[in-house]
Amino acid sequence: MRLGIFAKTFVRPTLEETLDAVRAHGFDCVQFNMGCAGLPSLPEKIDGSLSDEIRQQMARHGITMAAVSGTFNMIHPDVAKRRDGLRRLRVLAGSCQRLGTKIITLSTGTRDAEDMWRRHPENDSIDAWTDLAASLQEALAIADDTGVVLAFEPEVANVVDSARKGRRLLDEMGSPRLKVVMDAANLFHTGELARMREIVDEAFELLGQDIVLAHAKDLSHDGEAGHEAAGKGVLDYDYYLSLLDAAGFDGPLILHGLAETQVAESLSFLRRKLERMHSSAPADQKERHF
Repeated sequence: MRLGIFAKTFVRPTLEETLDAVRAHGFDCVQFNMGCAGLPSLPEKIDGSLSDEIRQQMARHGITMAAVSGTFNMIHPDVAKRRDGLRRLRVLAGSCQRLGTKIITLSTGTRDAEDMWRRHPENDSIDAWTDLAASLQEALAIADDTGVVLAFEPEVANVVDSARKGRRLLDEMGSPRLKVVMDAANLFHTGELARMREIVDEAFELLGQDIVLAHAKDLSHDGEAGHEAAGKGVLDYDYYLSLLDAAGFDGPLILHGLAETQVAESLSFLRRKLERMHSSAPADQKERHF
């Protein structure tokens, strides 16, 4: 696994300074956000010259773009806001080749009109699922047109709030362009922490072969997505990383949900965990996954 970070973790006035900070902390890949280039996360327009400049700056710094954030509320109760999100998603997807990435990360959304990370009781309704399917069908048509992959993240505040719903979504959409971002800190509904291994086992059993990106953060309590730096909460990281490895995942493991002041400690924590896992693995697994 390759350790990376959300580029937005480093708040700097210019893209060059942001990438300087990424490299100074020892990373060579990022999940990018267009906010790092002075635009909204989902811009109205992206000039080709800016896309080229971003890619060139990344190359000069020896950094690859593992993915770019394309998050919007795919089941917002206001249809016009969903339409605007899809229009902007097309703009971003059309720039991905020049940016140097093929993966756009998504959230499946919530019926909460104000906060897309807040759970709403109507998320479990038939209408919410129908709206998600309709939004995703359009998003996947955009992906087909532009050659990108869309990666959604099961998260307890969103309509896809479990691995089972994630599997259902993959099966219903039936598209090779729809994949998964795995974040084990986002899977626990209220009262489920005592069943941690069972919940994480199920997530990997149902979604393991569709993971294209993994996130590394932590949680202090169940009932909402984790907000702690990796190593600062209760997530069983040895188990989480072992399941990523067993699934054959050798892609980017992206730190987020942390302050810049926490980066060095969390990075050391993850490196120790990965080195320990590697040192105890059979020789053939070392060759295959590391």
